[in-house]
Amino acid sequence: MSFEVNGKTYETDEEGYLADLSQWNPEAAEYMAKEDDCDLSEYHWEVINFLREYYEEYQIAPAVRVLTKAIGKKLGKDKGNSKYLYELFPYGPAKQACKYAGLPKPTGCV
Repeated sequence: MSFEVNGKTYETDEEGYLADLSQWNPEAAEYMAKEDDCDLSEYHWEVINFLREYYEEYQIAPAVRVLTKAIGKKLGKDKGNSKYLYELFPYGPAKQACKYAGLPKPTGCV
């Protein structure tokens, strides 16, 4: 499977995650979000950028519990909770946000 943005083709797996993580860019994230009827706000980008930094450091996409805790530490308690993250990413904060961030599907996500 694949999609095209601005003349560039992005290969994906059957669930829409990028096959080649190095291909990621903000335009790809915007495209994937639009496919899910999601307009990315600055709050979405905070989480997406956080995930990209987390992945760069640990080489793993965090499960939702780890994500919630880590976001709370970095961005504050008001953002480090499930309710806030599910409002931004209703299909699952770890799963959906990792997809937009160009990361592999988090372990433990069905």
